[in-house]
Parts: sequence; C-alpha cells; structure tokens
Amino acid sequence: MSHSFDFPTYAAAFGSEDMGFRKGVQALFFFTNHVDFDLKGRRARVESPVDVAALTGLSAFAQRRRIVNGQIDLVSGPAWAETVVNAQASYNTGSALRLDNVANIANVPVGARVGGTGVGREVYVKSRSVSASRVVLSKPLFGGSGTRTYSFRKFQHILDFSGFQTLDRFEIADVEFLCKGEASAINLPTEGAIFQVKGCTFNRPFPKGITSTGDGCQGMLVDNCQFLSHEMALPATTRESIALNTNANDVKLRNNRVVRFAHFALLGGTGNIVSGNHFFQGDAQQNATRTAGIVFTRVNLLSTMSANYIDNCYIEVTNEHSANPNWNNQFSFGGLTMTGNFFLCSNVAPNFRFFRVKPYGQGHFLQGLQVNGNVFRTLNGWIDRAEDVDTSFANLRFDRFRNVVWENNAYNGITNPAESPLVLRHNQNSAAASWTIDTGQKLPFQGWARTVPSFVMEGAPRGQGAEVRTGMPYMMVEEGPNNDRVRMVWPNATRGRAVVTVRVDAPL
Repeated sequence: MSHSFDFPTYAAAFGSEDMGFRKGVQALFFFTNHVDFDLKGRRARVESPVDVAALTGLSAFAQRRRIVNGQIDLVSGPAWAETVVNAQASYNTGSALRLDNVANIANVPVGARVGGTGVGREVYVKSRSVSASRVVLSKPLFGGSGTRTYSFRKFQHILDFSGFQTLDRFEIADVEFLCKGEASAINLPTEGAIFQVKGCTFNRPFPKGITSTGDGCQGMLVDNCQFLSHEMALPATTRESIALNTNANDVKLRNNRVVRFAHFALLGGTGNIVSGNHFFQGDAQQNATRTAGIVFTRVNLLSTMSANYIDNCYIEVTNEHSANPNWNNQFSFGGLTMTGNFFLCSNVAPNFRFFRVKPYGQGHFLQGLQVNGNVFRTLNGWIDRAEDVDTSFANLRFDRFRNVVWENNAYNGITNPAESPLVLRHNQNSAAASWTIDTGQKLPFQGWARTVPSFVMEGAPRGQGAEVRTGMPYMMVEEGPNNDRVRMVWPNATRGRAVVTVRVDAPL
C-alpha cells in the first residue's frame, strides 16, 4: 500500500470509498514516500465531514502535500446538517476580537458564523473558552459595545482543516467537490500560509465554497477554478451562498469562473491580487437589484483588480470589520487600483452602480484610488452613473479626497460618466467678468471640484466688442451649492471658449 498510494488501492483495501479516502488522507500526513494522494480520476463518496486534523491526530504541519485528480461526492444524510445556537453575549470595542459572558457557551461551536445587530458579514468563532464564557472572533464587530443576542451557525464542510492550529503549503488540484447544496467544500486551517486550490470545480456548495474562520488563508492562491452556485435559479437579492471569504493578507484569485452566488469573494485582508476572473450574478428579474461581486472590508487595501469580467454585480469597499468605524487619523479608503476590467449589467434599475464605497463610520474619505482603462456597459436600459457612496451609515468627506484618479474609461449606457481629471469645454457667449463652469455631475462620486490644474483658451478671449482681452484670469474652486463648480474670474467682462481641467481631489 505504500507503493500504490492512490485512492483506488485504498478503497479496495478498506472495503469502502469513504474509509479508503479517509485512510489515504491520513497516510498523506505521515511517511508514505508520496507528496500526492491521487484519486486517479475516481469519485470518492464520503458519508460525513472529513475532519483532517482529527483524522491525523496532528495540530501542525508544514510540508507540501496535495490531494489531486478526481471527485469528492457527499452521501446525503443527517451528518451534513448545520448547527444553530442563539446566545446573549457582551462586546467591548476595547477587546475587539472577543465576546464575553456568552450564555450557553458550551453549545456555541468553534467555526460558527456569527450573526446579529452590529455584526459584519463573514465573522466567525475562531476559538472559545467554556470556563471563561468567552469567544474569540475572526474579525471585530462594527456595532459598538453592548450586550446583545447573537446567532451562531456552524456549517459542515466536505474537507475540514480547521482543527489544525497551523497548516502550511497544502494543495488541492483538479478535484471536483459535489456538494449538492447540503454542505460547503473546504474549511481552511485556523492559521497557516499558502493554501492552494488549482483547477477545481465547486459544484453547488452551500453556503460556501471555501471558508476561512481564522487566518489560514494567508497568501492563499485560488487559480483556474469554477464555482457553480446552488442558488442559480433564485433572484440575486435572495441568495446567501458565497464562493469564498478570507481574513488574512496576500490572497491571489486568478482566472476563476463564478456563477450566480450572492458574492464571489468577501476579502477581509490587504495585499489582494484579483485578476482574470469572470463572476456573474444576474437573474431573470426585470428592473432588478444586484449584489456585490467582490467585497473589500479594509479601508486601505493595498490591492489590485485587473482584466476581470464583472457581470451583473458590483465592487463594494466597506469597513464593516472595524470595532471603531469612525475615522481616527488612520489611512482611509483607498490603496486600490482597478485597471483593464470590463463591467456589464442588464435589466437593472437605474440606481444600480458598478462600484460602491460604504463607510460604516463618520469622517472617512478617499486616498489613493486609481480606476483606469475599464469598460462600463449596460444592456436593456441605462443607469445613472457607474459609482456612488452608500450613505446607509455615513457619507464620505469630499473635502479630503487625495490622489483619486478616475480616467480613460469607456462608458456605454451610463447617463453621467465620471472622470477625474475632468476636461471641460466652456463657451461663454456673453461677456462677463465671472464665468461659472459646472462639472455636470461628471466628477467621481459626485464629489467636489477641488483643483484646477490647468486651463487654456481656445481662440482669443474678447470683450463685448471684438477687442482681444489680454488680462490673466484666476480660478475659484468648490463653487455652487454642491461645491462642484469652478469660477473663472477676469479683470474685465470677457467672452470666449475655455478648456478647463478639474479634479475631484487636492494635491498631496
């Protein structure tokens, strides 16, 4: 068996696919003289979740190992049922990753997803102490200090690595997970680095394809995979399944195809590279509402998105995983570049947007946002604009925008295409000493006209007659009731045509 280390051999030796698969995975972590457990193109049927740490008796492992080449199919039954517990607990923002005085603590499962007032998406129980009635969380809660009732939902996974305190460099390649809408596929280790998933298919996982309940997603690579939702037939706004979530940094999502989930990815860390993915979340509704495809939950992201096909969904940037969501002299929203993507929507309501910023606290602004060379297009209807601020909790500080570049994008079916630097041509047909130049809702996020880096006259400026004006005008910014106009002020009444460049931000 050491010589023939593969799934068919083990299934035959142990008399069942379930036991053969478990014993093969167990042996993979000990001396077999093999790095891969090869399914040999076979389907392994498992009757209950495979708790890999319990199976191996290990809590830490740091050598490269792989499961490759086949299908893993769950056998329907009660073993896949989720556990739901409701319990009162106290939260203090001074201990942002803790719930204290948790009632019914013995029944709160490790790895459960936390829900309730003031809880952001994809927050999990990372660990618990029954004696101290305490839960350690994967992310802080935005709702402030207080005592509330929370829900704790523990979902089952076909492959569960969460029992490992540390697991590094584990890989799964060319495997299809047949989840049947009854379970999730992979639960990552509590801590660890460089977990790789390559060329896999996640068939009808619910509610998650890949789950991170801790920091075992550090540096994770998900490449060339296909995620097929269990909820394809539902309207987008009623779906709850998510292809994957992360908490740690340096995640790479590349060349994946993701079909009709509530979200493709909820990314809770920085240093993300999202490239070459096609994720689409449409439905059969008319005048429809859509959900976010990618959700970033850190303010300063150090992340890039390039060459993605973003179809009937949008990009959302929030700070819902902050215990103190108001701005407090830290970096604010930004550190994100989006280049060479194309965005498409169809049959949506006019208030649909392709990019949304949602601050959960006061005082935030944009700094270091680059949106260049993308294509925004609608089918079967127009939308008002491509970007906006969700003010459900707070608005942005438009007077503090810095280093915001939104340029060289193509728009089709968008009423107010955004641009900054924005180049305007103003015709002043009657002589006046003050020319008011309106940006016409074309600055990103309907922001303020904060800077005029340049202007030039097309043709000679003239007075009321034909006399040429040679006096030098000056510019006034942040004019008008919405601070989105500029004024060109002349020494004397002047008419003519000016080409003016306006920015939504101020110099660094």
